[in-house]
Amino acid sequence: MLQAQPLACNRTQHCPSVSTRGLIYCGTACEASGGATRSKGFRVRIRTVLVSALAVALLAWFLQHADLADVWGQVLEARLDFLFVGFLLVVVTFVIRAHRWQYLLRPIGPTRFRTAFRTTVIGAAALGVLPARAGDLLRPYLLARQEGLSTSATFATIVMERVLDLIAMLVLLAVYVWGTADSSRLPESLRQGIEVSAAVAGVASVMLVGLTWVMATHPERVGRLVFRAAGMLPHAMADRLSGYARTFSAGFAVARQPQALAAALAWSFLLWVVIAGEAWLVAIAFGIYMPFAGSFLLQALLTIGVAVPTPGGIGSYHEAYRIGVTTFFGAANDAAVAAALVTHMISYVPVVLAGVIFMAQDGLSFGRLPPLSAPEVSEKGTPPQS
Repeated sequence: MLQAQPLACNRTQHCPSVSTRGLIYCGTACEASGGATRSKGFRVRIRTVLVSALAVALLAWFLQHADLADVWGQVLEARLDFLFVGFLLVVVTFVIRAHRWQYLLRPIGPTRFRTAFRTTVIGAAALGVLPARAGDLLRPYLLARQEGLSTSATFATIVMERVLDLIAMLVLLAVYVWGTADSSRLPESLRQGIEVSAAVAGVASVMLVGLTWVMATHPERVGRLVFRAAGMLPHAMADRLSGYARTFSAGFAVARQPQALAAALAWSFLLWVVIAGEAWLVAIAFGIYMPFAGSFLLQALLTIGVAVPTPGGIGSYHEAYRIGVTTFFGAANDAAVAAALVTHMISYVPVVLAGVIFMAQDGLSFGRLPPLSAPEVSEKGTPPQS
């Protein structure tokens, strides 16, 4: 029987040597692979179009009642000294974020501040450019690859960051609502809505803290639970999922170390006070009177705004800022629009530029990112299983 020579379906796909009977299968498989690639590319383009349309629609909604000439005049008249200090506070926030992340990473393995800082900036730049909060995936992947840590465990520290952020933000919000808020600027109806929302978020944060503690103290049990839940899958796949669950749970190991956890929480409070300080300075620069503690309420609203999956929260961030300062602090609409635009620019533009520079130094770009679905990098940093 004649044997077919190895068949190259195209320049990037190659089918192994097969018999004549297998030629049809090979061609079909390669065609299917190419079709899957084209389908994925089509979905990405559709998603990009939809996200772009959402961002444009939100910006249009944000600007619909603004006098753009007056907005530009407000920008020209803003106090540059306050804006410059606000920019410096943005830089400080990334130093704080890097230090906090090192505390969360400590149980997994040693890390260098330089790596934590650079990858934090790159992740923030990706958040400002890419949709669906892709930076939250890119940041742990890059650090794990450079420091030789478990990718899944490193990603778990990002989840832990979000839990600490939620706790710090809710406590600071409570300080304003129940401590320093002017009742004339915060009517009872609005206060009740904020209190209910804060209470729900508080219950969720307590549940998340409990969940992270369980995962940190029982990673093996979590792995066995995942293995049993994936029982209908092939044994090798279920075993792999179980391993990922164990290493992911190990990323919450800081919950077993009260001193490191307390330090990370303290950094979280400092971080949110500094973030609030930047927003407060920009508001003052535009003549918007807002007590410093009032920026805690504004930050809660902006957090909701950036949750919309547009790059950098474009449109939703701006509208959340405008609603916050006009509703609660009596700002004029055009001043609010100008302040929102400048606050967003100060918070994102320098970070995106710095992130692009760091990525270029590492041989990366937003158009050529490493595959985040790649296998786990070195597991040498994974702590022993308990």
